[in-house]
Amino acid sequence: MSTKESAANIQKDPDDWVSGDQPMTDAQASYLQTLSEQAQQPFTLRKDLTKAEASKLIDEMRKKAGVK
Repeated sequence: MSTKESAANIQKDPDDWVSGDQPMTDAQASYLQTLSEQAQQPFTLRKDLTKAEASKLIDEMRKKAGVK
């Protein structure tokens, strides 16, 4: 198993994070804004997103922006 596969196997679902219901971090907010620009998708950042919600949105936006 490669290192990449190992990392993917140990990654927890954001819904299972202990801190998932805490407010998203400034870094998450900034990355979401960057990804929305790269994906050329208008995006209004909701300030009430949790860490888990922001993580899921980041995953979606990465796919739209073509970021691996």
